Amino acid sequence: MSRPLHRGVSGGGRLSGSNNDLWTDSQMKDSTDKDDIDKSRLRSDQSFLSLKFPFRLPFQDNSPSKISVGENGFISDQFSPASMRNRHKLILLFLKISLAAIVILALTGSFWWTISISIASRGQIFHGYRRLQEQLVSDLLEIGELSSGTARFKELDFCSDESENYVPCFNVTMNLDLGFPKGEENDRHCGSSSLQNCLVLPPANYKIPLRWPTGQDVIWVSNVQITAQEVLSSGSLTKRMMMLDEDQISFRSASPMFDGVEDYSHQIAEMIGLRNESNFLQAGVRTILDIGCGYGSFGAHLFSKQLLTMCLAEFEASGSQVQLTLERGLPGMLGSLTSKQFPYPSLSFDMIHCARCGIDWDKKDGILLIEVDRVLRPGGYFVWTSPITNTQGFLRNKENEKRWNIVQNFASGLCWDMLSQQDETAVWKKTSLKKCYASRKSGFGPPLCSKRHDIETPYYSLLQTCIGGTQSRRWVSIEDRAPWPARSNLQSNEIQIYGLGLHSEDFAADALNWDSAVKNFWSLLSPLIFSDHPKRPGDEDPSPPYNMVRNVLDMNARLGGFNSALLEAGKSVWVMNVVPTTGQNYLPLILDRGFVGVLHDWCEAFPSYPRTYDMVHAEGLLSLETAQKRRCSMLDLFSEIDRLLRPEGWVILRDTTLLIESARSLAPLLKWDARVVEIESNSDERLLVCQKPFFKRLAN
Repeated sequence: MSRPLHRGVSGGGRLSGSNNDLWTDSQMKDSTDKDDIDKSRLRSDQSFLSLKFPFRLPFQDNSPSKISVGENGFISDQFSPASMRNRHKLILLFLKISLAAIVILALTGSFWWTISISIASRGQIFHGYRRLQEQLVSDLLEIGELSSGTARFKELDFCSDESENYVPCFNVTMNLDLGFPKGEENDRHCGSSSLQNCLVLPPANYKIPLRWPTGQDVIWVSNVQITAQEVLSSGSLTKRMMMLDEDQISFRSASPMFDGVEDYSHQIAEMIGLRNESNFLQAGVRTILDIGCGYGSFGAHLFSKQLLTMCLAEFEASGSQVQLTLERGLPGMLGSLTSKQFPYPSLSFDMIHCARCGIDWDKKDGILLIEVDRVLRPGGYFVWTSPITNTQGFLRNKENEKRWNIVQNFASGLCWDMLSQQDETAVWKKTSLKKCYASRKSGFGPPLCSKRHDIETPYYSLLQTCIGGTQSRRWVSIEDRAPWPARSNLQSNEIQIYGLGLHSEDFAADALNWDSAVKNFWSLLSPLIFSDHPKRPGDEDPSPPYNMVRNVLDMNARLGGFNSALLEAGKSVWVMNVVPTTGQNYLPLILDRGFVGVLHDWCEAFPSYPRTYDMVHAEGLLSLETAQKRRCSMLDLFSEIDRLLRPEGWVILRDTTLLIESARSLAPLLKWDARVVEIESNSDERLLVCQKPFFKRLAN
């Protein structure tokens, strides 16, 4: 059940005052004079309202006529005695109005001065719980909505039932109808109409995911699109590490069919030359790209070793690997390795893992292995588990032996060193020496890319047939990088290689700013989440840290400061750092800090299933997008956020006051509960905090 944000209340009083000396200066106290006094008070009250609400309201003008008429019906002579008396009255009236205005201004100034003093004394950046201020901001926004005509827009309708697990840009049937060749129908193909202006409802029996870390190992069957038969009959190594139990799926580290994931990861560590997987960090491994990840069990185990694994798998109409991985609170996104490059810059990951991932690495003249080499850091590892690598079975399967030899020879041409082969697993190590490419025999292996082709901003570009990354100043072996977590704090000489004009002082200031912001975000959200709802009906008492936020999407990650501050604060979350294609490319820096992220055009649908993030955050994104001549609106962007956000999830936007006011006026159209919070450090910026309600679909 959705819990609306608490709305503050405030009281108001009428200002009044009198001065007998001024009121008795005139000897004529007739009814007309009294009417004038009442009208002057009315104008004074209107003046006070205009100070309190800086939006113009349509008050009726009841001021007296500026032309005086005599008893004979003609216009009075301004120099006649009667005219002089009228001038005297007008002067008195003007003095009265002036005095009232001065009193009102003095009281108003004192009122705001008192508020500013009380705010400064708190020493907090965010003070959204000041009832008077909160009500004032809310009133201003409501008046602004009326003045701008936003009220004429109606709320978005709910999408059809078929959309509950639909991902735009991955419509296989439509892709085939559009003429994409066979084999590319699973690729991502986005058009101008990829964003949906409707609200996606959850499945009929959807339940709020279990709190982390319990939610890593147990999920609700009704929350994902998978059948019991698919759970029991799945053939992947990690897919079979799960068990169906009534309305839940539990994931386990051991299985009677296979050795456990722990044994498997331990085997990989030994093949690299390490004692066990706990030594991966010492060997320079922090981020791993798991292609065809099953349901994320490999990454779930390594997470306990401070390793961050990104699941990347194709779109599936049912039994989705990515959907279940994200439901478990683990990093994942949709992608296919068919004709397009990954949306990552060169030299992005320390290890790339493929356990029966369904990719034929020996096909397409080795172009798929070239793409793996592009995103793999110097000294990084490629791990492949497949029946094809089982040399003991070659006596029975000559075709597998042929395919194995093709992969081996091509890997050698990429300057990969074969470390070990055991059972069905083989491990290669990418060279960290550029001179290896020059020492290859003529015509052996693909050529190096030229500088104009070796770019770090690929956005679903076509696969290339040359070796990329060798021109980058980021060519540094994983062994020579600072180990995690020291890697997250880049040194001054490391910052310069990105060519972003940044200095160590800028980096330090950014980190300090986000450390403070995260503390205040949590202090702002925690009372709303936990104060009056410490547990849901039927739930057991929650145990610390009561974590209801696990998957976080940062839509404009910049330097990755929000991600870093969350980890520094000890929050058990992971962050998908998104760098918009419309802005400066900070993604190489973010990835080198040991985080995960992706390039994305926010006028297109994000490659993820509905309901996959607990929190969506963006600082400055609205300013960035409105500065462009975009083909999408703010409402398009918000409907995409709503698709990605879980029921009862949170949206935190920081931007200029004008854009936040516009965003606040759109929130009711998506049925979000919204609150604007002032930021003391910057008077021209505001914070918009929204919560998505939980609308239940009726079961058929």
